[in-house]
Amino acid sequence: MAPAPPPAASFSPSEVQRRLAAGACWVRRGARLYDLSSFVRHHPGGEQLLRARAGQDISADLDGPPHRHSANARRWLEQYYVGELRGEQQGSMENEAVALEETQKTDPAMEPWFKVVDWDKDLVDWRKPLLWQVGHLGEKYDEWVHQPVTRPIRLFHSDLIEGLSKTVWYSVPIIWVPLVLYLSWSYYRTFAQGNVRLFTSFTTEYALAVPKSMFPGLFMLGIFLWSLVEYLIHRFLFHMKPPSDSYYLIMLHFVMHGQHHKAPFDGSRLVFPPVPASLVIGVFYLCLQLILPEAVGGTVFAGGLLGYVLYDMTHYYLHFGSPHRGSYLYNLKAHHVKHHFAHQKSGFGISTKLWDYCFHTLIPEKPHLKTQ
Repeated sequence: MAPAPPPAASFSPSEVQRRLAAGACWVRRGARLYDLSSFVRHHPGGEQLLRARAGQDISADLDGPPHRHSANARRWLEQYYVGELRGEQQGSMENEAVALEETQKTDPAMEPWFKVVDWDKDLVDWRKPLLWQVGHLGEKYDEWVHQPVTRPIRLFHSDLIEGLSKTVWYSVPIIWVPLVLYLSWSYYRTFAQGNVRLFTSFTTEYALAVPKSMFPGLFMLGIFLWSLVEYLIHRFLFHMKPPSDSYYLIMLHFVMHGQHHKAPFDGSRLVFPPVPASLVIGVFYLCLQLILPEAVGGTVFAGGLLGYVLYDMTHYYLHFGSPHRGSYLYNLKAHHVKHHFAHQKSGFGISTKLWDYCFHTLIPEKPHLKTQ
């Protein structure tokens, strides 16, 4: 007969507070206590996360409206379980949490990452799809959407449309990398035939032959151009400020990018779903085919498509990965964290900060108050 498991450790609110004061990041789910100190230490901005969530009950974040990631989040949390909060004294810890929240309201240095939300009194009803509600927020929308929460979002009433608006991260390489390989192989064979010419639509006398040795350069040009497109879309489309009196433009902004800033750790909405992505990718392909010879435009497109895949994978990793301190990805993650939680009007590069340097939108090194 297997031995009985040891009894769970028991902690009083004062014991928990001593650990918090010593720099630990303990949270609770009901009476169950979890030590997230090791987790936040390995993530850029861990100190802000510590101040935002330490000592709080995160039940509402994990046990909100049904979502397919909720069970996974609870299982992930269990690896940090340390014991139970003594039931008769839970009120004391709740009072401490209220005091911490009041301090955060009055001390800008203690401003949390995530808004402490009374879900029953929020500007929207979280029990219903949000897309049809946000348009009514009007002038309150811009402030509301940049106050992130740690819970998933439902956009649509229809289960089918809702399913098409979400995807797992690995769908991106599974769907698009084979297309990159096929296009690269096909257009390289076209170059190898030696009959690709530039400027044939303008002149035949001075048309330039494009040898197959140009293929790698055109492919890399596509990756480079994608990094610029990524920056421009993020800055001027995703971060446009919709007019407060336009119900439909607010809805459009929310479905394109606002929902990501509202729930930045909703893992099902961190990469572009295949169906809407295919429409946008198709438009880019047609534009390049109209501007350039088929093989040239197709090769640039293939490089750009690979750039898009790398962008989406980088974006997902910046939210959920744990890069080594001092590495390139660590610095990118710190940059992206600041964009989400402190500087939404700068830091638009995801896979590279190159264009932020070029267009002077780099996030300043010195911290300052959050700008909305």
